[in-house]
Amino acid sequence: MTVQQRATLEDVARLAGVSSKTVSRVFTHRELVAPDTVERVLAAAKRLRFRPNPLARNLRRGGPTNTIGFIMGELSNPFYYKLAAGIERELAANGYSLVVATTDDTAEGEERVADTLLSQRLGALLLIPVAEDQSYLEGERHLGTPVIAIDRPARNLVADSIVLENHRGVFEATTRLLERGHRRIGYICNPASVYTQAERLRGYRDALAAYGIDDSSPWERLADDLATPADGFIADLLAQDDAPTAIITGNNRVTVAALRVLRDRDDRSTALIGFDDFDTADVLGVTVINYDPLALGRAAATLAIERMQDPAGFTRQLEMPTWLVPRGTGERPPAERTSA
Repeated sequence: MTVQQRATLEDVARLAGVSSKTVSRVFTHRELVAPDTVERVLAAAKRLRFRPNPLARNLRRGGPTNTIGFIMGELSNPFYYKLAAGIERELAANGYSLVVATTDDTAEGEERVADTLLSQRLGALLLIPVAEDQSYLEGERHLGTPVIAIDRPARNLVADSIVLENHRGVFEATTRLLERGHRRIGYICNPASVYTQAERLRGYRDALAAYGIDDSSPWERLADDLATPADGFIADLLAQDDAPTAIITGNNRVTVAALRVLRDRDDRSTALIGFDDFDTADVLGVTVINYDPLALGRAAATLAIERMQDPAGFTRQLEMPTWLVPRGTGERPPAERTSA
């Protein structure tokens, strides 16, 4: 197949019998052009399959485009692609387009990906911070590009952010287990050092402290290696002499690992509450701390649009609600056990 060269603005002008400036005006300020000329130019553009390039036009003017960038983690995580869907829907409804890039949840990929996107003169940049420091974006912010941090605040950067009620969500889940009589409650997460997990862990510890339990270290399993499956340290936790009668998992991946371990142990007594819903959680009867990732995405997009319209406004940090969805595993009463 022979690939045809794309038609240019000059090609359209020649076919329509007008100047290049007139063609440009038809695609930018159509109301200033005579209706019959507009019709002739549009017919020529359709015949030549000509598409105007808004990116190039804005770059020539030195201004931003209507394209918004979003930097997220790995594509396989349902949280990320649902979040992206919410962002795209809100942006599209307001005349903006979205370009997405991924870091695979690695700090070293974040700045490289951001530089690539920002070279396209974005209208705004949304990102889920992974690196320890986002100060590399400060210069771009001073040039007028709004930066919106999602799921966790940016570090060393003045930027709007929108996060979940991580502390409250886990605090309420832990309290619910305590009210049912559980006192040995485990908390398992990987990664543990990110903002979201630090807040969830704080909620867990604060709830225990409110019931006079000040040392939860025997029942905590915290890791920072995504390459290591959580199954091993969950099994180790449940096999110890003072094994917890209930566990809370910090994200959906760890919840699935916990389900595998409970199945392999034929354990139907340990209560389980997981942070993040997942596709089969309702079928499996898994109690979860839930939220709406689509609403989170829409709110983040709205925040970006508002910041583009008011670049000098006060920095904002918003929190989106979480709620407990009881389905069975989190409602199990405490049961005495022996180590396996």
